[in-house]
Amino acid sequence: MPFNWTCPHCNRDQTVVAEKYADDNYSLNVTGSNVGSLVLHLKTIVCSNLDCRKPTIDAAVGGDAGAQVWRISKDKILFSQRLIPQGLAKPQPDYIPAALRDDYYEACLIRDFSPKASATLTRRCLQGMIRDFASIRKDTLFQEIIALREAVNEGRADRAISPETVEAIDHVRGVGNIGAHMEKDINLIVEVDSGEAQALIDLVELLFEEWYVAREIRKTRLARIAGIAEAKKIDRKAPLSAPAVDAFADLKGKETLKPGDGPLERITDQKRPDAALKS
Repeated sequence: MPFNWTCPHCNRDQTVVAEKYADDNYSLNVTGSNVGSLVLHLKTIVCSNLDCRKPTIDAAVGGDAGAQVWRISKDKILFSQRLIPQGLAKPQPDYIPAALRDDYYEACLIRDFSPKASATLTRRCLQGMIRDFASIRKDTLFQEIIALREAVNEGRADRAISPETVEAIDHVRGVGNIGAHMEKDINLIVEVDSGEAQALIDLVELLFEEWYVAREIRKTRLARIAGIAEAKKIDRKAPLSAPAVDAFADLKGKETLKPGDGPLERITDQKRPDAALKS
């Protein structure tokens, strides 16, 4: 049955059909495992976007559920991870600074292996965004968040920085040990679990979208509007075509005009055609 899916390579929403999807289970021919017979599960989806067409592969290993077909029991999973692409990071556009993107990608990649290191990278990414986008630089991330809130409340911040995004930062700051250590060195590794590390990743993704992507969309739209306005100005200044020149010549008593002459400049000192008829 077709289902909706977003490709992690190109971030394109699409409907996955049967020929683009495979869900396979394989028996591993070994014995003596503490979870019984071992099963390898592979789920593969190929992107339908012609500019992408990359495969996404998720793998899991665990004990067999004991059904008529090979299937991993939910309480016997030994390993579960995305193999291709590695990590759960979403593609980010090039206009986001490379240093921020790199910290984000690495934080996503190591979230399950080392939540502590992942949280450290996302805290550094968060601080980098506040410094780059909001032009706020303080001794600690905690002080920078306070300064960001003050700038928003006083109307000094970029209009893309809404009170809601500052609230989101505050919410994450209150999660577990994350908030307590925002007052310390940004590179300090703190004890967090994978859920807390994911909360920071979600916040970074939100700010990428609300700040950088929204600003780029606005800039692109304004540039398009300006381009249309400029094109209209050029059209208004364009010289008349030969048929239009002849039409004006008829109205002015067959006065000779050359193609390219502007009508307004040539008839300002002449009587209006209707006035000539009345005289």
